[in-house]
Amino acid sequence: MKRWQRYGICIALGLVGGAGYAISQVRGDYTAKQISNGPWNANTIQGTEKATALIRAKVALHGIMALPAKEAMYYIAKTDSDGAPLNGKCTYTVRGGPLDARWWSVTLYHGEGWLVKNEANRWSVPGNKPARDSDGNWSFTVSPKIANGVWLPTGGIDGFDLTLRLYHAKGNLLTDPANATLPTIKKESCA
Repeated sequence: MKRWQRYGICIALGLVGGAGYAISQVRGDYTAKQISNGPWNANTIQGTEKATALIRAKVALHGIMALPAKEAMYYIAKTDSDGAPLNGKCTYTVRGGPLDARWWSVTLYHGEGWLVKNEANRWSVPGNKPARDSDGNWSFTVSPKIANGVWLPTGGIDGFDLTLRLYHAKGNLLTDPANATLPTIKKESCA
């Protein structure tokens, strides 16, 4: 084998290996500045000048745009409050209290940031939708079948994640997100 052929093979293997490694890194979970709070996880440096090229690539793959934490906090849950993966064939109750933010919503996604196809054409629950009790507590249902009250359909898919967006968060949501009071996700039943 000639020298130029060996160099060519080495370069090709390097490019293929490097591309494979880069893809595996971008498709993996966020690791830098990861905050965990119950079932929810957040990345506090996305959307800022401190975000690394890897974090920016992950945001480009999984989301349209990421704002800095002072503008918006993004919490993602892939499990319920007991640590079990979220399953679109199960029914869950998402329950919370007052959230110290100007506005919030919970959106259901499948895979790499894709909305879930469902007959109700409903993908998100805005913060003003669930009824509140006298203490400001609220709840809504996430399930494959129509439910009473505020309902977010799963479309019966195998797995999904929930994204809690908090705009203009204040207090612990901004200063101590790992210890802020966030909604719980309780599994009620599975089909």
